[in-house]
Amino acid sequence: MIGALMLDIAGTELTAEDIQLLQQPQVGGLILFARNIQSPRQVRALTDYIRQVRPEILIAVDQEGGRVRRLKVEHGFSDIPAMGRLGELYQQSPEKALKLAESCGWLMATETLAVGIDFSFAPVLDVDNISDVIGDRGFSKQICDIQPLATAFMQGMKKAGMATTGKHFPGHGSVKADSHVAAAVDERSLADIESQDMQPFTQVMPMLDAIMPAHVIYPKVDANPAGFSTFWIQQMLRQKLGFDGVLFSDDLSMQAACVAGGADARIRAALQAGCDMGLVCNDREAACVALDALQDLPLPNQQRLAKMRGKIPNIQIGEQLDLGDEWRSKVAEVQAFIQSLS
Repeated sequence: MIGALMLDIAGTELTAEDIQLLQQPQVGGLILFARNIQSPRQVRALTDYIRQVRPEILIAVDQEGGRVRRLKVEHGFSDIPAMGRLGELYQQSPEKALKLAESCGWLMATETLAVGIDFSFAPVLDVDNISDVIGDRGFSKQICDIQPLATAFMQGMKKAGMATTGKHFPGHGSVKADSHVAAAVDERSLADIESQDMQPFTQVMPMLDAIMPAHVIYPKVDANPAGFSTFWIQQMLRQKLGFDGVLFSDDLSMQAACVAGGADARIRAALQAGCDMGLVCNDREAACVALDALQDLPLPNQQRLAKMRGKIPNIQIGEQLDLGDEWRSKVAEVQAFIQSLS
């Protein structure tokens, strides 16, 4: 069974405490960070062992490209450009940009799956507007350019066997504050949000297997951050837009989530609003508090969450990756583009 809490670990191997936590019924996911990564072989050994401890667990990572990559070049993985670089190329050569976007999605997903990770929280569908924390993580400043680029990237992910997660609904790009460290507030009307930042989500929704709501408050719409809001999750996503995929909370340790109270109150607020799984990262004490708060709650929708399981290949992974001719061709294509930027 898959529980409702996704947590993290401190090192490159499981500790006795990690093992005990992973065996708790309400733990359903584990997210890896750069501190957990040494080499492709080590990551695959770690994920294989995690599944020995908890076979049904979902293992995730933030592997967007650009500045948000946990599987880094120095760890033996391929370089993936920031999505904003693809948006810049799209302005000059749309066909080339779309081909490259699909290759980037395939390459990212293929390498991530090869080391035993089910999915990456990608792609970012936020508009590259005024947000410092989004910036070139978004595909473009032009709303109309995001849909074709994101679609191509997700086509690559799906061809590799990975589910997609769009973030941060209904849009974080038009909010200056970084929700990791401060409260983020967007004062626009619902009509403005729907006609602007929400457009990429609605346009690519048939391609999305999961969505991550933003830790942003839209006070003219609802008093709660989107991830704690029954309006945004139930009325908008589930009912109006008909989205039936997985809903992951953003990290409930982020500062913008603190409006709901302690870790116990935060994860209850996220799940009661309609999220399937809550993330509590980089704070083991908070993760344990959140876990305790879930003990009397039912397990989440198993069929929905099971669709996030990646197609993990049954292969031996070495210290350096070599995943075949198609992989080598994609690596060369993407690296040539990255070198052209310098």
